Parts: sequence; C-alpha cells; structure tokens
Amino acid sequence: MKRREFITLLGGAAVAWPLAARAQQAMPVIGFLNIGTRDGFQPFVAGFHQGLKEVGFVEGQNVAIEYRWAEGQNDRLPAMAADLARRRVAVIVANGAAVFPAKAATPTIPIVFLTPGDPVGLGIVTSVNRPGGNVTGVSFFNTTLGSKRLELLREMVPKAATVAFLVNPNGPTTEVDLHSTQAAGRTLGLQVRVLRASTNGEIDQAFAALAQQQPDALIVNPDAYFTGRRQQIVDHVARLSVPSAHSPRDWAVSGALMSYGTNTTDSWRHAGVYAGRILKGEKPADLPVMQPTRFELVLNLKTAKTLSLEVPAKLLALADEVIE
Repeated sequence: MKRREFITLLGGAAVAWPLAARAQQAMPVIGFLNIGTRDGFQPFVAGFHQGLKEVGFVEGQNVAIEYRWAEGQNDRLPAMAADLARRRVAVIVANGAAVFPAKAATPTIPIVFLTPGDPVGLGIVTSVNRPGGNVTGVSFFNTTLGSKRLELLREMVPKAATVAFLVNPNGPTTEVDLHSTQAAGRTLGLQVRVLRASTNGEIDQAFAALAQQQPDALIVNPDAYFTGRRQQIVDHVARLSVPSAHSPRDWAVSGALMSYGTNTTDSWRHAGVYAGRILKGEKPADLPVMQPTRFELVLNLKTAKTLSLEVPAKLLALADEVIE
C-alpha cells in the first residue's frame, strides 16, 4: 500500500471510530424493571423484543436495554428503580409490583407498565382511555378471572369439594383475585383453602402443607413471582398428582392440567410496541391503556390422562388449544 493511501485510510478510520462511539452513546436506553427472574420470563422478553421490532427497534442495533431482575424480592425494587432513574433511561418498562417503585422513582421518565389487575383500581392511572402523566401500559386482567378458573376446574373435576389456592401475599393484585375466587367458591359450594408463599422455601412449605391437606384441586394465582418459579411449582403439582388451573398458557405447556387467561406473551409484545412508540416521540399520556380482547383456555390432555381424568366434551369444545 502506498504511503498516501495508508494515511488516507488511517485518517478515515480515525474519523469513523469516534462517530461510531458517539452513535452508540446516542442509542436510547430502555430500563427493564422486572419482579421475576430472567429464566422464567424468556418467552415474555421475546414477545417484548418482537413488539419493539414491529416499530423499528432492535436491541443492540438502535436501542439498548438495561435489565433489572428482582427475582421475587420486592424490597430490591425501589433501589433498582432509583438506579434506572439516575441513569436517565429513555423509558422504563415495569411489571406487577415493580410498577409502583418505578412511579415513585420518577415523575418524568415515561413508564410502560404491565399488570394482571385493574390499573385504575390499583391507582396506577386515573383513566384507561387517557392515563395522563408519564405512565401508560397494558392490563391483561388475569387476576379478575379467578372465579372463571374455579368454574372451569370444577367442570374438569366435578367431584371436587376442596380447592387449594396458592397466592403471593406480596402481590399487588392478590387480594382482588382472592376475593373473587373465594366468592366463586361459596357460589359453587367449594371450600377454598389459601396457601401463601413469597419465597422458594415458602413454596416448598406450601406444597408440604398441601400434601397433608390433600385438596381435590389447586389454583395458582397469576403472579409475576410465581411465573419465575413456574417449573418448581409444576414439579410439585406433578409429584402430588393434583389437578391444577393457572394462567397464562405457559403453565399448561409446562405440564399443568389447564390454564385460562389472556395471551401474556402478546401483552408483552404490546408493551414493546408502546415502548417503541414512546422512543419515537409519543407521550404516555396520549396512549390509552391496552386491554385484552380475547381469553384462552388451554388443556393438557397428557396430564389429564396421567391424573385419570376424563376431559368433558364441553371443555374440549371451549378449548382454544389442546396439548396432546
């Protein structure tokens, strides 16, 4: 290579390098504040990435994501939220119990929430249609479906008299789902026994108690922490051979008997779309809270056979998906 060509090439590299560095620094950053665990939320993270892609953002190319996983420890959330606020991320995406620390950490950074409960009743926003302020998001209303899950479980196990209900006492929507499920139990003439767990050890203790009580069936409250511990819970359920109802469909895919609720992966996709639209300049106050329009019943026939249960024709007809 000639000396002049070498100098020209070197000069071009010297210019391109700082430009690339500046471009990387200018890349918007999303703060991802999650109450669960990385492993337990991989399908939902994939849905979130898909939503971002639909509006033109790909992680590592034109957007960066700072992940914060609380692993079910709610007391870690305020510090994590404050850290993301100090970093001045462009938008914070928070789920479940993580929403409230995110709101407390910043009144200005846009926040996209995901909640299984009623966002107005929980005090997250003042209106679904016009949320106002710096917060909007997605509600999939899974915790308001406890009564329906109990009805479906009764259809599957018609001789059931007692049903255990596993809840996370630290979940922001637990009381709503508990009230709904207990009311449905009274209507159906079922005794609902509540089991509480918010740590791995407490989950094991809850199932030890369940083994002694021997209820006829089990419902697991839709909770972000339980989502992160899905396989641990499904393994306990299989070991005790107890019919169980859950939400979302991932539980039935993992081996549980049935699930009923919204498509949570799709809800995370919507959250990705909203995060991307905010990065493009839209304001959270102008984006109405997204709500579910479709609910899915998923049945695992292999598990039903293992439990020696005959699936009623009515449930098979209602099912949106049947796992053979």
